[in-house]
Amino acid sequence: MAEETPVFQIQRVYLKDLSLEQPNSPAILLEQEQPSVDIQLGVEATPVVEGIFEVAVTATVQTKIKDKTVFLVEAKQAGIFEIRNVPEDQMGAIIGIACPQIIYPYLRGNVADTVTRAGFPPVHLAEINFQAMYEQQQAAAAEAATSTAQ
Repeated sequence: MAEETPVFQIQRVYLKDLSLEQPNSPAILLEQEQPSVDIQLGVEATPVVEGIFEVAVTATVQTKIKDKTVFLVEAKQAGIFEIRNVPEDQMGAIIGIACPQIIYPYLRGNVADTVTRAGFPPVHLAEINFQAMYEQQQAAAAEAATSTAQ
């Protein structure tokens, strides 16, 4: 039997979740001090059915002046991917690197647009090296497995 051709296709990219909070408005808007910005990113993958995966990239952007939140944006951009006939040892890299690289530009645009529509200068999320991020996660998981086994 001939080996089946690998399949990697985007079925859909969509904004799964988005929230904006300005808990200290309008008073905080009168502050002249520059806010601090904290950005957290995450990647998650979920099998949907055989050969179909949902991969989501999440971003949490929080700006503060002193200890008061100026705004908080939480966004989850997701994609549905068909991935079939790919060697098992390559699946992690496809789901952890290739899929997030496709989704991330949409997330960046949605976060910048949301912040701008809220009346603030846009927050432009930096480019992310998902390969380095994936390799760090793999190394951390291997280290955790080694320390647990001892």
